[in-house]
Amino acid sequence: MSTTGNILIVDDDDDILTAGRLLLRRQFGQITTCKNPEQVPDLLAGNDIDVVLLDMNFGPGESSGEQGLHWLKTILDIDPEAVVVMITAHGSVSTAVDAMKWGATDFIAKPWQNEKVVATISAALKLRQSRVETKALRQTNEALVRDAAVQDSDIIGESAELKNVLDIVRRAGPTDANVLILGENGTGKELIARELHQHSSRARQVFLSIDMGSISESLFESELFGHRKGAFTNANEDRIGRIQAANGGTLFLDEIGNLPLHLQAKLLSVLEQREVTAVGSNQAQPFDVRIIAATNLPADRLRNPDHFRNDLLFRLNTVEIEIPPLRDRVDDIMPIAEHYLDRFSRKYGGRTRSFSPAAEAALLDYAWPGNVRALRHAVERAVILAEDDVIGPHDLQLDYTGETTQADTRVMPTIFNLDHLEKETISKALRKHGFNISRAAAELGLTRASLYRRMEKHDL
Repeated sequence: MSTTGNILIVDDDDDILTAGRLLLRRQFGQITTCKNPEQVPDLLAGNDIDVVLLDMNFGPGESSGEQGLHWLKTILDIDPEAVVVMITAHGSVSTAVDAMKWGATDFIAKPWQNEKVVATISAALKLRQSRVETKALRQTNEALVRDAAVQDSDIIGESAELKNVLDIVRRAGPTDANVLILGENGTGKELIARELHQHSSRARQVFLSIDMGSISESLFESELFGHRKGAFTNANEDRIGRIQAANGGTLFLDEIGNLPLHLQAKLLSVLEQREVTAVGSNQAQPFDVRIIAATNLPADRLRNPDHFRNDLLFRLNTVEIEIPPLRDRVDDIMPIAEHYLDRFSRKYGGRTRSFSPAAEAALLDYAWPGNVRALRHAVERAVILAEDDVIGPHDLQLDYTGETTQADTRVMPTIFNLDHLEKETISKALRKHGFNISRAAAELGLTRASLYRRMEKHDL
């Protein structure tokens, strides 16, 4: 027996109001009665009404049902999620059916049967609760979509290479074409995927990212396609797959190049048929998602059929975007570094920070094997560890291990200017030791003071 739910009864017959209140007050939480429908808007505004019982006719001699339809429309204008059950006489059942076409949930015929009234109101209350939950989930999803759209979504840079990438995004984004994004780790492939999503008609729907390299082969179908209860050991309940979860939105398949060939065949079949069958089910479910995939594999290896299926590649790369590594777009390094410097300075204490000229030179000179991700981590680490407001090259703690190549040690220099050679030697020693002055000075056979003088001389 339910003791929840607020019920509003609207009828001009005192006997109906009394009978309804006496019948329903033991079954539901709160019963409100109203004889004048003009009071309905105020009652809806001042109370959390779950179900409205609404008479079809008000006033002596009224039998057309027009008044009931008018107030039904008024209630639904105030609350589109309202659950309204019409009260009608036996002779006006056809009018009540018309009311259901206008948005009423059900109807009760007078004189009513108590059991039928309780059952009808109970079903209507469940519908109301379901609508409220659905609305809350929809609002939560919209909030998550908005949050995901702005969280760390800045694409920073001024280089011609990045502008070319964003131009392709601008043109391909509004379409539903599948996109394949190529690029080294840390270049921002997911940011570009999110930007494509934001430029599309699906921008208000979900953007769901899957790391294909982290899904075990045994769980691949369950994760992507879903499963039914009892389909395998520990499948204790139905579970929707990632593809269905992204329905209406964008599905980002990150590191698609790590997917084994036999699983590539299963993914291809689903993408071709645009239907997915959960593990343990015989019923295929259609889906509507846009596919954006990404990989750090070089293009030549991706096009090797021994590693990646050509037919799947054809399905994925209607549009192909290649993001250049950070070392090939030097014009982006300082704007990105300044962006993260400002962000982390505010995050860790709020002090205003800046890069010294030597730190800027180190940032521009570094090869950035980890690309933007490595630059971000270097700046964050420097903000945390730097004792001064001006960040020096030693605060960045850049790792130059392995950066010295055969060309650095065995090729005869072509410039014999002593100042130039001294500057190059000091620069290499500083980089080798992560701009640790003491270690660099020791390797160069100088005192710290002498090294500082030479760094000042060469503007290092």
